[in-house]
Amino acid sequence: MEHQVSFFAEPRSWVAIAFVIFFVIFGKKLWGVLSGILDKRADTIRTELSEAERLRGEAEAMLKDAEARRSTALAEAQALIEGAKREATRLAAAAIAEAEQAAQRRERMAMDRISAAEKAAVDQVRFAAAEVAGVAARNVIVETLSADASAAIVDKAIAQLPAALASKAA
Repeated sequence: MEHQVSFFAEPRSWVAIAFVIFFVIFGKKLWGVLSGILDKRADTIRTELSEAERLRGEAEAMLKDAEARRSTALAEAQALIEGAKREATRLAAAAIAEAEQAAQRRERMAMDRISAAEKAAVDQVRFAAAEVAGVAARNVIVETLSADASAAIVDKAIAQLPAALASKAA
């Protein structure tokens, strides 16, 4: 046989009643405090989300700016490289032209030296030939010319002197 215990004699019943009374009396206050805490936490989360969104926007703007600066820097670098290539080509062409001009100047100088050397050699040969001819003529004149013939040649040269001077004066 089972023994029935009344509802109020059961300790579990009193715990349930106390729990219900506790929540009836303090539930509204607890619910207000809990909802305030949860609302405050929700506001904090919303603030953090808006801050994160703002920071994300700033980061995206900074990324776009960095990409634009990078592309500008790359374009400037390409332009500098192209300019340097053109300048190097121009300098190479100028160096080649200058080298050709220097070679032509050296060739002209060498040709002038050769011409001068040829002229000097021809002059030396002429001088030597004239000297040899003068010595030979003197020897021939000394051996073949008599005093009477020498006097006749001098008289003839003196007679022709006024005509030669007149032609030089005119």
